[in-house]
Amino acid sequence: MESESVVIHLRFAPDGTVSEIGQRPAALTPQQWFNFLSDNAGTAYRPLAGGRGVFQLSRDAVEKLQAAAVPGAA
Repeated sequence: MESESVVIHLRFAPDGTVSEIGQRPAALTPQQWFNFLSDNAGTAYRPLAGGRGVFQLSRDAVEKLQAAAVPGAA
């Protein structure tokens, strides 16, 4: 049985910073979460038109990344 797939949507501001991103731990800014995902799951990223993009990962991978991004927050 395959793990459920999660699509994390994001939107860039006109200056190239990340203004919105899904599945973000509360302790991180949108840009920090994007940077963390880029460093740790960059191959799962797909750019879209209109200043948007997505990361597509398994539910397990997202949960592990969220925990690793904010150690001790669980």
